[in-house]
Amino acid sequence: MAKISINLKEGKTLKESDLIIGIDLGTTNSLVAYIKEGNPIAVKGTDGKNTLVPSVIHFGKDEQLIIGDAAKEKLITQPQNTIYSVKRLMGKSYGDLKNQEHYFGYKIIDEDTDSLVKIRVRDKYYTPIELSAEILKALKVRIEEELNQIVSKAVITVPAYFNDAQRQATRDAGKLAGLDVLRIVNEPTAASLAYGLNIEKNDAQTIAVYDLGGGTFDISILEIQDGIFEVLSTNGDTFLGGDDFDRAIMDIWIKQYNIDSSQMSKNKEFSQEIRLLAEEAKKVLGHSETFESTLNGLSVKITLKEFNDLIAPLVDKTLESCKNALKDAKLKPENIDHIIMVGGSTRVPLVKKSVSKLFEKEVFDGLNPDEVVALGAAIQADILAGNQKDILLLDVTPLSLGIETVGGLMDTIIPRNSKVPSRAGRQYTTSVDGQKNLKIAVFQGERDLVENNRKLGEFILRDIPPMPAGLPKIEIHFILNADGILKVRAKELRSNVETSVEIKSTYGISEEDMARMLLESIQNAEEDMKIRGLLEARNEADNIILSSDKFLKQNDHILSEEEKTTIISLTNTLKDSVKGKDKDLINKRMEELNEYTSPLAHRALDINIKEAMTGKKI
Repeated sequence: MAKISINLKEGKTLKESDLIIGIDLGTTNSLVAYIKEGNPIAVKGTDGKNTLVPSVIHFGKDEQLIIGDAAKEKLITQPQNTIYSVKRLMGKSYGDLKNQEHYFGYKIIDEDTDSLVKIRVRDKYYTPIELSAEILKALKVRIEEELNQIVSKAVITVPAYFNDAQRQATRDAGKLAGLDVLRIVNEPTAASLAYGLNIEKNDAQTIAVYDLGGGTFDISILEIQDGIFEVLSTNGDTFLGGDDFDRAIMDIWIKQYNIDSSQMSKNKEFSQEIRLLAEEAKKVLGHSETFESTLNGLSVKITLKEFNDLIAPLVDKTLESCKNALKDAKLKPENIDHIIMVGGSTRVPLVKKSVSKLFEKEVFDGLNPDEVVALGAAIQADILAGNQKDILLLDVTPLSLGIETVGGLMDTIIPRNSKVPSRAGRQYTTSVDGQKNLKIAVFQGERDLVENNRKLGEFILRDIPPMPAGLPKIEIHFILNADGILKVRAKELRSNVETSVEIKSTYGISEEDMARMLLESIQNAEEDMKIRGLLEARNEADNIILSSDKFLKQNDHILSEEEKTTIISLTNTLKDSVKGKDKDLINKRMEELNEYTSPLAHRALDINIKEAMTGKKI
């Protein structure tokens, strides 16, 4: 039975479409595309002018949301209520971002936990997942207006170097936007699809996809033959892009013109004005030798040579990733037939020149670098819909997956650049006589010690029959699906005791919470957000309360009575707020406690180090 929806605005009934759409959720701009008469089309707005939707969200009066071009206009006038570059926050904790905080025009919350970073707008607190969902909703509305149909299925692209946490966060954002995300596809792979259809099927080609967007970079090496797109290797950096070019210009202006850098964090309007002017300078220097303008009455200038000198180290970082990808694919630059340029930042002349020099040939930039990923996502969506049966996409996982073993070592089970979907297993045993339970901690990364890698989650294999150490045979099995999301199974082979878990990082949302949110969002969208936010806030508050009590006990001798009384009072106030149902009040009380205790924690650390070192020589 077909679903019927009603467009209340126009008084029309809309039928639900079976169409699967392709979405490029970008740092700077986002796009939506679909297949029309066999060709991928990026959808323009109702004005028919632009396919790009700026990834900017403005919170107006009464929490009214504005997305895209209209929101971008508010960046200078209302920066504290206007969110940009949210993709850089996906799957990140505050600890990942603390050194970048002053660059953002909005408030990022430090809750001293490993949970997903939060953004404060007025007295409300939002996660990057919620904010990304709003951008996806705007794209969904855009294509529904174009087709006059409801769409609910999508392929969403992510940087190839996105880890499990970031992929989970992207999938969760799609669900929250009311989209059934059928596949998470790596951006370079999507781009190669858009180009690859022009290659004759019997003509094997080895392609390098150089993807430099606003906030992320990755390089992928692919082989295309007989309609099979096989990713040989991938490399990159999820925190490197055109935003960093802008920041390089900002930093040099601050230094050259003696601008008070503290003004950046205090005066958000000025911070946005200089950021947007730096972005304009970058674009002008793409076709001019000099950029000159005024900033708050101050004349500022930068030449193309100065700009190239500033960004050369950043471009060199991308070239190192290219070399690593070639090494992993066991290829040399001369083995590459085409270099495809993707992302708006590839328009920078030094980027094109440097990449061309490394690969010893001209780059291939025949398609619009802003649109190519979305077009490829639409093609992948068409493949999933069964309309293109002669194309097969073989992707890879960008980072190694493994478990922690004795001594905090990382034991890799699925190496990076393994094909997905993939499965692999390895056998282990116990190290203690009579051990009944075994904790299995799962990590992602390339370092030998797990402390240097990203923890994805952990679980316990319980009720192992007591045996001497070394006798149990425990098989750990990793199953990695086509989205690069992991399931882990553990089994003691002698007794057949078994457990399995889909790894859910602390940066995502549980299926139960998601189901409840989506159900209630249909009935009452505002209530849906409240339930999820309240659950998250309570969990984080409980962790902070425990940390506060521990801090008091450990540092009782160096805290004044007034300080102890204030910490106890703030902690009790937080405890009281947890009993209520106001998640924003809980977040506010957590922030108050953290702001008060943070300088005390630094002081306590200094004193404890001094005491520990007394009488010792270095």
